[in-house]
Amino acid sequence: MSKSIIACRTSSYAPFVALAYEHLAELGIRYVEIPVPQPREVDATRAALQRYGLSASSMQGECDVRRPDAAGQVADQMPVFAAFGTRIMFASVKADDTPLPTVYARLRDAGEVAARHGVTIVLETHPDLVTNADVALATLRGVNHPNVRINYDSANIYFYNRDVDGVAELGRIVAYVGAVHLKDTDGGYRHWHFPALGRGVVRFPEVFRILDDAGFSGPCTIEIEGIEGEAKTERLICGRIAESVGYLRGLGRL
Repeated sequence: MSKSIIACRTSSYAPFVALAYEHLAELGIRYVEIPVPQPREVDATRAALQRYGLSASSMQGECDVRRPDAAGQVADQMPVFAAFGTRIMFASVKADDTPLPTVYARLRDAGEVAARHGVTIVLETHPDLVTNADVALATLRGVNHPNVRINYDSANIYFYNRDVDGVAELGRIVAYVGAVHLKDTDGGYRHWHFPALGRGVVRFPEVFRILDDAGFSGPCTIEIEGIEGEAKTERLICGRIAESVGYLRGLGRL
């Protein structure tokens, strides 16, 4: 079995994010993905994590590849990663009109900065640089840096693509995967329907099999984004996360 850890993205609790640490600790989760705190927030955030026996296995940072100073932007965040002992920087990147060779060079420079601090940048499964396996492979091969990898999102692969098999897509890119978002979906293209794990079309046992076979050891982070049009309540959100944790326990991942 993989050595990957199970974490939860605290934004899954929105708009009740303040509940996240205590609830996750009660569920037996010990790792979280959080936004990179501002320097003035570092001490308080670190104390709150310690209070509940939690560690930040990944943090969502900024790496705007449309800007010439993308590597400098990453460098500015590295002291915070060091303060938390976090080695995975999750980032959503978009090229827009920036030429791809320029984007690749900026990501390569950012990866070099991250490498000096023992950090790997993982690019979210988002258009227009990691839309699907074809696009992701072109990006990662163009960047060609070991500290720039993919964050495979098991639901976004369906949300941003038609007629796709998420498991097959993962199999093609697994050598480049540095982190995973465990998210379920009804499989609809651009359909905002992200329920508790196990209630959608994602074949999680097969996802884990591919990761295990590849020797993947990065974080697998629960992400629940809900269903369009529903009224969010504390009970609904906490219930979905508890159900998702129970589902992963049933698969032997916790």
